[in-house]
Amino acid sequence: MKLKDILSENLIKIYLAGQEKRQVIEEMVDLLAAARSIKDRDDVLKAVLDREAVMSTGVGDGVAIPHGKSEAAPSIIVALGVTKEPVEFQSMDDRPVRLIWLLVGPPDQTGPHLKALSRISRLMHKREFRDQLMASTNAKAAFEAIIREEEKYLEN
Repeated sequence: MKLKDILSENLIKIYLAGQEKRQVIEEMVDLLAAARSIKDRDDVLKAVLDREAVMSTGVGDGVAIPHGKSEAAPSIIVALGVTKEPVEFQSMDDRPVRLIWLLVGPPDQTGPHLKALSRISRLMHKREFRDQLMASTNAKAAFEAIIREEEKYLEN
């Protein structure tokens, strides 16, 4: 599974308006709802916030990957948001984030869910790529950068 298969330009938002953790998570879920990628916005939001309450998904290096499982997600779907200013996310490295990847999927797709999380994490380890995404001025540029990076570094 490649990110380009579960992400599209209309699921990328540059820049997120929210300035707090919950606001940006809501904004990301709203992006999925607006694209009709999920069946129930509130159910998905609850799943993601419940997961976030267990442990922050701020993974460090300015990146957060909030995620959750919900029957309202018919398949694995991912969205990307870039903030203009850093947002406090209680990250593992105690630093705020600017890149927020939202991943949701149905409860019965644990394997693909974990594979997508792993793929995002591996891409986000590359500082130059993180910088490139933060410098993107529109969704098309960010999506094309993701496609190039996957082709360049990751196997099928």
